Amino acid sequence: MDGIHSWHAHVYYDPATTRHLAEALREEIGAKFTAKLGRWHDALVGPHPNSMYQIAFENDVFPDLVPYLALHRRGLTILVHPETGNELEDHRDHAMWMGAVLPLNFSVLKGGHD
Repeated sequence: MDGIHSWHAHVYYDPATTRHLAEALREEIGAKFTAKLGRWHDALVGPHPNSMYQIAFENDVFPDLVPYLALHRRGLTILVHPETGNELEDHRDHAMWMGAVLPLNFSVLKGGHD
């Protein structure tokens, strides 16, 4: 995948009502896939408008993990985006959404390549 270094998936949840669903999905992902599971963010962080945790994974994991998320997301909204070195474009232009498309705060993201 030329220009794509790796991938991120952001799993959004409500701490009061859907965290248990996000926990179950997280446990499955950790058991089935080679991926780095990020910290829980009950408070808003970065461009994200809801509580979330991140899943970081390599290109070779994409063909198995992303379809799994599509079929097992438990009604949760998930953002999947590549890591190309341009945070703004990755989140804005190259984003793939499962569930609702949420309004991200693009003003906190860096553009341009490192």
